[in-house]
Amino acid sequence: MNIPVVDLSDDRSFANGFPHDTFTWLRAHDPVHWHEPTAVTPDGEGFWVVSRYQDVNTIIMDPKTYSSDKAGGRAGGGTAIKDEISAGKVLNQTDDPHHRRLRELVNKGFTVKAVAALEHELRLRAKRLIADVELGETFNFAQRIAREIPTQAICILLGVTQEDRFELCDWIDRGIAATSVHVIAPAYLRKLHRYAERLIDEKRAHPTDDIFSAIVHAQFAVDGSTLSDFELRSFFALLFPAGAETTTRAISGGMLAFLEHPQQWQRLRSDPTLIKTTVEEIVRWVTPSLYKRRTATRDVQLNGKTIHTGDKVTVWEMSANRDDRVFERPFDFDITRTPNKHLGFGAGVHFCLGAALARLELTIVFEALLGRGLEFELVAKPVWLPNNRLFGLATLPVKVARID
Repeated sequence: MNIPVVDLSDDRSFANGFPHDTFTWLRAHDPVHWHEPTAVTPDGEGFWVVSRYQDVNTIIMDPKTYSSDKAGGRAGGGTAIKDEISAGKVLNQTDDPHHRRLRELVNKGFTVKAVAALEHELRLRAKRLIADVELGETFNFAQRIAREIPTQAICILLGVTQEDRFELCDWIDRGIAATSVHVIAPAYLRKLHRYAERLIDEKRAHPTDDIFSAIVHAQFAVDGSTLSDFELRSFFALLFPAGAETTTRAISGGMLAFLEHPQQWQRLRSDPTLIKTTVEEIVRWVTPSLYKRRTATRDVQLNGKTIHTGDKVTVWEMSANRDDRVFERPFDFDITRTPNKHLGFGAGVHFCLGAALARLELTIVFEALLGRGLEFELVAKPVWLPNNRLFGLATLPVKVARID
């Protein structure tokens, strides 16, 4: 039997898009698959690859058995294949009770009200952005349209000047594209940390009404403690890429889906009230954060396989979101899909902090495109970022074919 398995620890395996053939086979024949180490696998050890929706959800919802921190005597851990020494210190690499403390402090700034307050400003900016588009011109949609609103939004929330956003985004792009065993290459992550240091000092001395100021000064209700400088730097270095890059990839990936399924764009044009289900289908279809890693805290059976204490376990949300046991016609892009219980934002205690913001940004951008009556044509082959975690398009070359 020809098994279409590729090296999932190698970013180059994702240079031509997500390896759906591999995961279709895994879901059918080996849903809890042991991935042997290769020459490029971080730490030189194998890991489990979990591909079915139910198994992925089981792991995400059981943090006592599957830790985001360290387990099994490991010196490192975290949520990427490589062991990170930051595990246990960063929001997405902690378990309760420490995770609860960090989340509570961050939530004091990252409120639904704070996100909702952005809507009017972001709609104005999106309208201006789309108004500059001219009939017949060609450009990189991923750069010119998809990037702008998510990046501007996260800058407003974090109190970053709009002028700095270009440099920050350049660091992230270079860090994602660089050859590295890390999700973002350390040299560029250090640049983000140094920028965060200066920003933290500024917010401590001169707080404003942005979310990051609120988080810098937030106090834990139980003991009055605040986030340390390390925790604040780590939160900034987590949230800026997560807030800017994943939604950027969702917008550009959503547009590519419409270009490949033009009848769905016409359907949305004829009935703009479908925007809510459209946004959910885009998130399911694109799933910009492809996988998460957990570490087993004990020996456990999963779908007939024995996972041992300390084993690395990767859960692939993109694969779960194509599981035909849960989604009817999972490889059809259907903006009317309901129910749509995708895992694009994760689940459980680590459910995406910025889900409401991402949904708002997707809604605003696609409503702005609809409002101008824009239609695009693909003029060249899209180029994918070679990264097995923060996945998406580097270029989406389009031509403006119609403006109503």
